[in-house]
Amino acid sequence: MVNKINTATVIGLEAYIADVETDVINSLPGVTIVGLPDAAVSEARTRVRSAIKNSGYTFPNKKVVINLAPADLKKEGTNFDLPIALGILVEEEVIDKEKLNDYGFIGELSLDGSLRGINGVLPLVLGFKDAGIKNIVVPATNVKEAALVEGVNVYGAETLCDVVNHFIETPLKITKIDIKEYLCEHGQQDYLYDFKDVKGQQKAKRALEIAAAGGHNLLMTGSPGSGKTLMAKCFASILPPLELEEAIELTKIYSISGLLSNDEPLMRKRPFRSVHHTASANGIIGGGSNPKPGEITLAHRGVLFLDEMVEFPRFILETLRQPLEDNEIVISRTKHSIKYPAKFMLLGAMNPCPCGFLGDKEKNCTCSEFQISRYLSRLSGPLLDRIDLQIEVPRLTSEELLNCHTKEESSEQIRKRVIAARQIQKERYKADGILTNSELTPNLVKKYCQIDKAAEEIFRVAIVKYQLSGRKYDRILKLARTIADLDGSPNIQQAHLMQAIQYRVNS
Repeated sequence: MVNKINTATVIGLEAYIADVETDVINSLPGVTIVGLPDAAVSEARTRVRSAIKNSGYTFPNKKVVINLAPADLKKEGTNFDLPIALGILVEEEVIDKEKLNDYGFIGELSLDGSLRGINGVLPLVLGFKDAGIKNIVVPATNVKEAALVEGVNVYGAETLCDVVNHFIETPLKITKIDIKEYLCEHGQQDYLYDFKDVKGQQKAKRALEIAAAGGHNLLMTGSPGSGKTLMAKCFASILPPLELEEAIELTKIYSISGLLSNDEPLMRKRPFRSVHHTASANGIIGGGSNPKPGEITLAHRGVLFLDEMVEFPRFILETLRQPLEDNEIVISRTKHSIKYPAKFMLLGAMNPCPCGFLGDKEKNCTCSEFQISRYLSRLSGPLLDRIDLQIEVPRLTSEELLNCHTKEESSEQIRKRVIAARQIQKERYKADGILTNSELTPNLVKKYCQIDKAAEEIFRVAIVKYQLSGRKYDRILKLARTIADLDGSPNIQQAHLMQAIQYRVNS
């Protein structure tokens, strides 16, 4: 008689419930798996056979037919091993199939019958919960991640025998984790780089503070050795802590990418992804035959840092335009499309010319106008249009370098102001479903970024003088809104608008 075991598969970030249907028929011995399995699922027949035998159970000496339903949904990964093995053991009458109806199973089997951890556990468990399946068995190494989902009973098993004994004589223990308490207990973060170690560069530090407070994109241009890369690394230390919803969303992304630590089942700090200019387009935006998240998705709710930005091929930089505008990336394939979130802050650093010393006060530039023009042309106007703050970072003078008496502001002090500004934005936009000023739509810009008549006149002059586009207009207002929030001002003042214009049209 055919039996069904509940399991699930992940496509993109979403989990879909799947049934593992098992039947044993009188025919030549063998195992057939149907239902659009990938190579990893097809190879389960060998792993499952050895795992069952090495666990002390008998494998049917008949033909075993396994169907993964729905049959039109592509199945990938090794999480089908455990439900396939249990389906066969039900056919061998080792387990009563009625006891398994209210359970969901995921896990990879070793040849000796032990359970290995898998990727994508959090979205899989969330999928079970949405389908009304409240009892879930997972490998012991994944139990902490699975237990982050409230309202389900999570059982961690070391071996196939543990799972079988759970339904016969020795029930497994339920693992519970209070996710809010976990965040509080593990909220303190240590950072390798701190702004207190960065001499001078007050304007650049202020720009980075504004970018962190409002989630804005920023580009730093300056001579070699001016501190651009160091300040970019310090930027991670002033980012605000993750909200609970953000932490769960990030954990799902890192879980399916196989980048989540078993010891730290929940993402606790914002990602800082530094990408080398030799990275491929698929590596940055995501892709592959079975599309996986790229760097822009791994940087979701955090930072994507492009050092030596103009060294990236132009076509790769152009792929960032749509995600920067839409905060998501859609990867289309013949049979399906997958949408990944990409709400990241773009942080770029570059030299002003090939030799790096254009505009430097102490060293002359050796580049021709043609070389400079060709070098800067790698950054297109539409891409620069999406970068809110564009600043110049000059090299420090000898006096500034040797000055050891000035005490620089620490990252902790800057971070407090950033967190206060983010809290203001969270309260303001709680009914709009967004968290930062950078996420404001044109309609919300009209609602929350109003300016008085005097500021409007200043803006009118700037629009004509700098030929500002509609996108620049909106982004300057968002930037001014963030500067006002840092100052604790409920309204955008003239000074806030003028500072925003200065940062926006600096280059």
